[in-house]
Amino acid sequence: MNSFSEKLIGNVNKVIVGKEDQIELLLISLLVGGHVLLEDVPGTGKTKTAKALAASLDLDFKRVQFTIDLLPSDLTGINFFDREANAFVFRKGPVFTNILLADEINRATARTQSSLLECMEEHQVTVDGDTKKLEPPFLVIATQNPVESQGTFPLPEAQLDRFLMMLKMDYPSHNESIEMLKRFATEDPLDKLAPVTTKEELASMQEQAKNIFVSDLLYDYAAKIVEATRQSDDIAIGASPRALLAFVAAAKARAFVRDRTNCIPDDFKSLAVPVLAHRLTVRLQRAVSKNVKFLSKRDMAEQLVKKILEEVPCPTEDFSR
Repeated sequence: MNSFSEKLIGNVNKVIVGKEDQIELLLISLLVGGHVLLEDVPGTGKTKTAKALAASLDLDFKRVQFTIDLLPSDLTGINFFDREANAFVFRKGPVFTNILLADEINRATARTQSSLLECMEEHQVTVDGDTKKLEPPFLVIATQNPVESQGTFPLPEAQLDRFLMMLKMDYPSHNESIEMLKRFATEDPLDKLAPVTTKEELASMQEQAKNIFVSDLLYDYAAKIVEATRQSDDIAIGASPRALLAFVAAAKARAFVRDRTNCIPDDFKSLAVPVLAHRLTVRLQRAVSKNVKFLSKRDMAEQLVKKILEEVPCPTEDFSR
């Protein structure tokens, strides 16, 4: 890894035990300017990870607990009448930050969920016809519990497509659990976490990631993987052109994080599941007819993406300039 990535991942690891892969994927998303959906049961470190990432980058951080009565204006802000100024004044909502943790996003209504679409895609907010830009960088880290469905509103496909990646935190191993107990025995290491970089350095890293070289063979490889999701009989709706752009951008960012000047096939193979699986609408009836047992739609989508990776021929040529 390059020095920037090593510093950042090492710093977050002072708080979060054994989640190097997830932290690397969060860094890739930040370099691309994408957003992340963390799906896992409560207590697996989703909030801690987001806070540690913000603290390591010296970025503003805000957390919103999504509930059924949360209104769009509670996120974006509202114009109110200031009697002293004798004018309407805009009060900024929590989206005016660098890293926004949308906790249990699927507990809010579709109307409130959709209020994030403009923020996530255009990095701006429109209130009463007035558009206000969000200060870069802007990253939404949304969480949802995959087990509990009572009182939740599943995210529509249009919003899922706005998330660059969907990740799982997973339970720690036995040794990681012991290390976590020792680390949090007397104090929370997050309270003393110091930043290891600045917004300016991050912006520079984002520009460098954009300039990573991708050969025509790998453009062809990425396109074939995405196109295969649209041709599969087990998938009702495949990955969109937006997904293809995100796929390549994420691969370039991974190459940068791994201290390379060009992409290789492994960049696409390792990112196919987190970038593409959540965007697919699978045909559950076909899985039932085949007597295939999956825990969820997400599990089936992951298996189908892995199957596509096995079927699409991988190029083996030299991928440097």
